[in-house]
Amino acid sequence: MDQCLVLRNGESATLLGVRIEAVPAYNVLHKRETGEPYHPRGRENGYVLTFGGIRVLVAGDTENVPELKALRDVEVAFLPMNLPSTMTPEMVADLARALGPKVLYPYHYGSTDPGKLLDLLRDEPPIEVRVRKLA
Repeated sequence: MDQCLVLRNGESATLLGVRIEAVPAYNVLHKRETGEPYHPRGRENGYVLTFGGIRVLVAGDTENVPELKALRDVEVAFLPMNLPSTMTPEMVADLARALGPKVLYPYHYGSTDPGKLLDLLRDEPPIEVRVRKLA
C-alpha cells in the first residue's frame, strides 16, 4: 500500500472498515531540562480504533490529559507508563478509572514496575490489567 493518511488531533477517518480517531497526546507535568514538554500539545496523537463494535484506545506518548479522560465507551486501553516522558503508575490508574475499560494494557513501561499499577487498581475489579513482559 503506497498511501498514507495524516490525521491531526481531533480528525478521524475510516480505513478498511476501521474507524480511526486521532486524540491529543501531550505532556503537562513532565518536561525537558529546557522547560519544554517531552510531547508538546497539538503535535502528537493517540488513536481510538473502532472495529467489530469495540473501541480501543492506543494513547501514544502522553500523560492523563483531560481530552483522554473525556473519552467514553473505551473497552480496551493501551496506556504508556514510562518516566520521564509519559505517565506515572498513579497517572495511568487515574486515567483508567476515568475511562473504565474492560481491559488495560500498560506499555512502554521500561524500568517502571507494573506491579505498582496492579496495586493501585487492585480494588477496580471491572478493569482487567494485563501486563506483558517486555523484550
